[in-house]
Amino acid sequence: MKRAGGFRKISVVAAREIIARGDILVLDVRDHDSYRRGHIEESEHATNDNLFSYLSVTPKDKPVIICCYHGNSSVAYAKLFSDFGFTDVSSLDGGYEAWAAEEIAATKPGRAASVEFSEPLQAFLLEHGFAPNDIDARNTEHATPLMLAAWLAPPACVKELLQAGAYIHAVNADGNQALWLACAGEISENIQLLIDAGADIQHINVNAATPLMFVASSGRAKALEQLLAAGADPLFETDLGLTAFDVAATMQCLDLMRGAIRRKKARQSRPPIHPVRTTRAKQ
Repeated sequence: MKRAGGFRKISVVAAREIIARGDILVLDVRDHDSYRRGHIEESEHATNDNLFSYLSVTPKDKPVIICCYHGNSSVAYAKLFSDFGFTDVSSLDGGYEAWAAEEIAATKPGRAASVEFSEPLQAFLLEHGFAPNDIDARNTEHATPLMLAAWLAPPACVKELLQAGAYIHAVNADGNQALWLACAGEISENIQLLIDAGADIQHINVNAATPLMFVASSGRAKALEQLLAAGADPLFETDLGLTAFDVAATMQCLDLMRGAIRRKKARQSRPPIHPVRTTRAKQ
């Protein structure tokens, strides 16, 4: 448990212990869609519209835990609460990503930390500095075997890791998940394997960017088309007020996103189809 200024940085384990005591305010400062997709059960969603009410109405001696994406933005919010005179303020280290990772691990008590991989996958892992059978190992950039395999390895390796239970929502030091790395490698099969496994296509990294923003800004049209087909929103706006459409690097990427936007508008404006009821003639 680390203290910085007038607040603490706490682990998920410490946060659970504090929350279990009750009479605590847990604030999630992520965007609305991220909060809707998943959040700490006891948390409330803090936004620019309601933040001042929390600062002004909450008793100053009430324990407060701030949760963001990865534990970066929450530090600034924790400092703000401390500056307003709150005496027991904590920032959740690792943010909701760390919280969710521990929850998923807890639901898989029977999964072994070490499994027997195929020879090609073991060779790939050894080449990149991982133990040959450790499914959730981390390198110096906090990347997992699945992340590097999604970026560099053949689809068979990615499929093997997923079948073994590799955690697809893990993040590296930049807050990127395996899907981001797959997009960087532009291996279509790897991208699709992760999408089919439930990867978060709207995930926001520490630079407030989504995978779609990354591929649009780097001109990776093939990967962009895949993400659009999976439902990625080119007009999804991050906390910085930017969208993938805003940062497109090529006309091809712009045209693909324009097409996706037009199709979405057409679906939204299409009148609902009501079934036609027929009356059977009396015999």
